[in-house]
Amino acid sequence: MNKNSKWVLIALSIIVLIAVFGFLSFRGKFNKNTQVESPEIRIGWQIPWAIQGQLVQVLKHTPILENHGVKATFKGFTYGGPLNEAALAGEVDMILTADQPAATLLSKNGNWTIVGRLMYNRVSLYVPPMSPVQQVSDLKGKTVAMPFGAAAQRIALKAEEDAGLNPSTDVNNINLGIYEQSDLIRDPKVKKWGAIDAMAGFDPLPAIFEEKGLTRNLGVGKIVSVILVNNSILENNPEVVTNFLSAFTNAYDYYRNNVQEVDSWFVEESGLDITPRALEISASLEPNLKVISKDEIRIDFNDDDFAIMQEAADFIFDQGLVDKKVEMKNFVNTTYIKK
Repeated sequence: MNKNSKWVLIALSIIVLIAVFGFLSFRGKFNKNTQVESPEIRIGWQIPWAIQGQLVQVLKHTPILENHGVKATFKGFTYGGPLNEAALAGEVDMILTADQPAATLLSKNGNWTIVGRLMYNRVSLYVPPMSPVQQVSDLKGKTVAMPFGAAAQRIALKAEEDAGLNPSTDVNNINLGIYEQSDLIRDPKVKKWGAIDAMAGFDPLPAIFEEKGLTRNLGVGKIVSVILVNNSILENNPEVVTNFLSAFTNAYDYYRNNVQEVDSWFVEESGLDITPRALEISASLEPNLKVISKDEIRIDFNDDDFAIMQEAADFIFDQGLVDKKVEMKNFVNTTYIKK
């Protein structure tokens, strides 16, 4: 090999080495980015709905999601109907909703899975404080107003049945939107609200009425609210769901330790005229806010939860609100919750 050939060989070797190291460096950078980057999940939630609203505020105001490697955008809705429409239109990947709207969504599109328990929330049946009605059985021959199609209707009709009344013949049950009730419930000294003897509704409004001394409860029912995820997320990025649920548990832990701060965030965005005491009433059924340690926080389901969820699904089918009956347990998968 002559001198010139030797230098050509050395030069070619250097070029090859540079190319190899450059490729390896690029591949390493690419792999690193693909491992770190996670898809942004679109979360649909309901702005004026406690306790859900406080938990979302924790996730929005603290680095909890970031610490769990979750990127999220929050799309707020006023109630469950528009939230379901967004889910059906593919505008959200995850929704926070109550048992009845969840069953409604699943009856229309089975491409969703319940991955965790969101919270317990109250539905109440109430009368004016001065009403002669002392128990549910006293509602025979009376007029009871409630938002038809909502969980408040389900709980109210069940309370009437449990009291030995026939909701179709013994009680005049009429439709009245939850926010329309505020226009009627203003005077604690009346015995009835015009022609209406009792009402049913879901928190936080009944909690506000109760705290102001405007109503007296005849009964309180429990709703099992849930976290629903589109199956495409579970199939393509299941780790995002696992990480979110871990972050959600930490959101509960943060809220229970910082109630005043988180409630202020919720009130500011919701615009509700609500006191800390009313928020406390609204949260009274949720055990995660009363635990001693974070390890006691539970976002999975027990047998009672499944029974309530199925009651919700059966109700909307029996009332003709959906065409397809849903077996709720078939759409639950809690394996994404870290134990």
